[in-house]
Amino acid sequence: MRLRVRDIVATLLLAAVVVPYIGYLVNGEMPLIYDVQAMASTGFFLGVFAFWVIRGGQGVPRLGRFEGGVAVLALVLYVLTVAFDAEILLAAFVGSLLLVFGFDLFGRPRQHLDGRR
Repeated sequence: MRLRVRDIVATLLLAAVVVPYIGYLVNGEMPLIYDVQAMASTGFFLGVFAFWVIRGGQGVPRLGRFEGGVAVLALVLYVLTVAFDAEILLAAFVGSLLLVFGFDLFGRPRQHLDGRR
């Protein structure tokens, strides 16, 4: 598997979610992130942007069943986190973002140097 530039950019975007989340866990707040809703919204928008980048910025991408299910789970966890202000749901949401990213990055068919799969 070869890493593309967009894979690295998407990894940096997800690091921009995980690093403030760890800081939020340690300090209870981060600059511009003072509560669970702000942390969840930051993760959601950066996660959507990372997903868009890793998919190449194309239209609506076709997802596998499992990857699509985990993406829907991430969306549901985001809505529940914002609605109920629960830190355990925030942890599950951030974990689901990492799962979606992992499935997209490592579940991709491998390309050989001569172009065959």
